[in-house]
Amino acid sequence: MSLNKVMLIGNVGKDPEVRYLDGNNPNQGATKVAQFTLATTERYRDRNGELRENTEWHNIVAWRNSADVAEKFIRKGTQVYIEGKLRTRSWTDQTGNKRFTTEVAVDNLQLLGKRNDNPSAAPTAPAGPATAGTGYQPQQPVYQQPQQPVYQQPAPQQTAPQEPMDISLGDNPTDDLPF
Repeated sequence: MSLNKVMLIGNVGKDPEVRYLDGNNPNQGATKVAQFTLATTERYRDRNGELRENTEWHNIVAWRNSADVAEKFIRKGTQVYIEGKLRTRSWTDQTGNKRFTTEVAVDNLQLLGKRNDNPSAAPTAPAGPATAGTGYQPQQPVYQQPQQPVYQQPAPQQTAPQEPMDISLGDNPTDDLPF
C-alpha cells in the first residue's frame, strides 16, 4: 500500500498564472491550469531560546474547477488550505540540461481567513455567504472542530391543573386488576 498526500496551510507568494491547454480559447472547452507559489512558515525556539523561522516555498498546480477558484479569488497574500499530491516533472531546458521540479497537484482548495483579509475581495462588496455570481463559497477547513451549541435546559411545560380522579373499584376490587 502507498499514500501520496500533502496538506498545506500558507500564504500565496504571487498571483496565480492561468493558462489554457488544448488551444488558447477558453470558450471552446480548453482545460484551465493555474500555477502559484505557497509559503509555509515554521516558528520555533532554538537552544538559546531565540525565536527562529523557517519558510518553505511550494509550487502549486490547480486544474479545471480549482483553477477557476484560484483565478477568481486568490491573490498574493491570500491564506489558503491545500490538499493534493506530490508530482515530479522533468524536462530538457534550452541548453540541453535535464531539469526537475516537484509540485503539489491540487485535489482540494479552500480559502481561509476573513473575507476582508483576502486581497482579491472587493472592498465595497457586501458581506454575504458567497462572492456575487460565482457560486463558490469558502468552506471551513477540515482541521477545525465545529463549535458545539451551549446546552440549555428545556423550559418547564405549563399544564392546566387537574381535578382529582375518582377511582372506584366497585364491589370486588380484584375484578379490575390487569394481572
